[in-house]
Amino acid sequence: MDKIRSSGIQIVRSNNSENLKEDIVVNNNVVNNNKIAIGSDHTGFEVKEMLKKYLLGLQPGNEKYELIDVGTNSKDSCDYPDFAIAVAKKVSMKEVRFGILIDATGIPSAITANKFPGIRAATCYNEFSAKSAREHNNANVLVMGAKTLGEETIKSILDTWLKTVFAGERHQKRLNKISELEKHFLKF
Repeated sequence: MDKIRSSGIQIVRSNNSENLKEDIVVNNNVVNNNKIAIGSDHTGFEVKEMLKKYLLGLQPGNEKYELIDVGTNSKDSCDYPDFAIAVAKKVSMKEVRFGILIDATGIPSAITANKFPGIRAATCYNEFSAKSAREHNNANVLVMGAKTLGEETIKSILDTWLKTVFAGERHQKRLNKISELEKHFLKF
């Protein structure tokens, strides 16, 4: 936590019951709290399009989330790493707050995204895994499988994931250990 403070970064929790959230603040400026990068391969294309409509419909006026769609833009065969890289890069570079990836199972995109520093991509398959991924692991990329989950389950996982805040405390020391691994093994 001292490294974060010395860098001018703070995490501010809002306990406003209407909008429970965490803000990332760098030098007193809120950073991209509402931006989400979303991407998929061809197997996840239809789910991605459904999620875009769903996310934009959650809030009157569509103000809650700003979506950045990195592709794919059709059901034509393509390579999942291209879109996992595009989403993970935006999250890692703090251009967006969160990422969402959809492929057939959710596994290959998570593997790819987790190669980036600061990325904690979690393949979620129910509400419990989504809640745990955010609350305990501070996951910043949600990954789901288009061929393994139904539409209502996908929406429910997304809702749970977005509403859950990181609990900090004992979980932060575990994430600090992961950050140390990144510093040692990911040389950028």
